[in-house]
Amino acid sequence: MKEKAREFAELAHKGQTRKNSDSAYITHPIRVAERLEQAGFSETLVCAGYLHDVVEDTPIEIEEIEREFGPETARIVAAHTEDKSKSWQERKQHTIDTVKYADKEIKCLIIADKLDNLLGLEEDLTQLGQAIWKNFNAGAAEQAWYNRSIVNHMYEGFAVDEIPDFFKTYEEAVKRVFG
Repeated sequence: MKEKAREFAELAHKGQTRKNSDSAYITHPIRVAERLEQAGFSETLVCAGYLHDVVEDTPIEIEEIEREFGPETARIVAAHTEDKSKSWQERKQHTIDTVKYADKEIKCLIIADKLDNLLGLEEDLTQLGQAIWKNFNAGAAEQAWYNRSIVNHMYEGFAVDEIPDFFKTYEEAVKRVFG
C-alpha cells in the first residue's frame, strides 16, 4: 500500500516544484512519509504522509483518496488539508486548532510536514537570505507566530514516552529560524 501511495503522489504532483527552488515537489511528501515510517507509525499514516498535499495542491478529490486508500487514510489526509478558499490567517489558525485537538496520528502528520517545510525554509534562508519571504503569503513575523503556536500545542495529549523524536527536532528548528 505504501508503494501505491508513493506512486499515486508522484503522479499527482508531477511537474510541481518546491517554493524557492526547482526541486521536484514530490521530494517533500517522500521525506514526510519516510520520517513517519522511521518513527514506527502505521502503514495508514505513512500512506497519508505521501498523500498529505494531493487534495490541497492538485485536482484530486478526497473521495478518490478514500476509494484508493481507504476511509482512515482519507480521514487523516482530509484533517490535514487546508481550505484554500480561506485567508492565510484562517487556514493557519485552523491548523493550530487541529494540532491542539486532533488525534495523535493527525498531529504527527502535521508536525512531520511542518518540520520538513521548516528545514527547507532554514536552508533557503541560509542560501537566499530574507528575500525568500516575498514568495510566501505571509512574512517572517506571521510565520514565526504560526510555527511557535504549533509548538505551543503539539505536545497536548501525549505522554512523555509517546512523543516522537521529530517533535523536539521541530521545536529546535523553530527556535533556530525564528529566535
